[in-house]
Amino acid sequence: MKLLTLNVHGWQEENQMEKLQSLAQDIASERYDVIALQEVMQSIESPVVKGNIKQDNYALVLIQLLQELGVNDYDFVWDMAHYGFVTYEEGLAVLSRHPITSSKSFFVTPLQDMNNWKTRKLVGTTITYFEKELHFFSGHFGWWDDEAAPFKEQFDRFIKHIPANGLSFLMGDLNNDANVRDEGYDYVRANGFFDTYNMAVKKDDGFTIKGAIAGWNQNHAEEGRRIDYILSNKPLNVQSSYVRFNGKETPVVSDHAGVTTIIDLEN
Repeated sequence: MKLLTLNVHGWQEENQMEKLQSLAQDIASERYDVIALQEVMQSIESPVVKGNIKQDNYALVLIQLLQELGVNDYDFVWDMAHYGFVTYEEGLAVLSRHPITSSKSFFVTPLQDMNNWKTRKLVGTTITYFEKELHFFSGHFGWWDDEAAPFKEQFDRFIKHIPANGLSFLMGDLNNDANVRDEGYDYVRANGFFDTYNMAVKKDDGFTIKGAIAGWNQNHAEEGRRIDYILSNKPLNVQSSYVRFNGKETPVVSDHAGVTTIIDLEN
């Protein structure tokens, strides 16, 4: 099973359509089984297409670009977390090329004011993967020491939504650096989640941001941080974990790089 997570910084990038097309081409080539996206925007004023999805929803446009490339087997779920960047509804998405049997979204902050960008939601799906039911959550969390919405409080709310049985994945931007001790990353591992990066036989440095970006304004120019993750609630046989879209083997498409992992679910 091949997974991808990426904070897309939707509709905020220079040369946005070119970058979106690069992402679509990569998905068409790599054929990820499940993709978790964060900062998935749609314009407030855009016409509604279906349900809560509007015409310029980043995930919908990505699906349309995939269809233009002859890839027609991806479906997606999206929900809004809050208003962002003045004119957008900002949310999260899960894309899958396997049947999505159910989905849900839920707040992980006591804040539920859509006009407050610190309001956080997660999107969860249940997917049938070769007769197995698997659960995937796309998340974009706040910082460990945020006074209004601390990470610990958000993660505690999230784990209440994990199914009692079966395999669950948390994929996304945790806004907590894996190399900082006694904060969010350690808290996640202490509360029942395993990092696919640590379990991977093959891996790179794992850095998904370098330099200053929104939310990490004090990050030094060449300082790399690992803040985007693919986590599981069970130990797994992970073949590889690599950074994608960091300008090395694959083009930059966002202010974050993505993470892709290959997992052997037969063992």
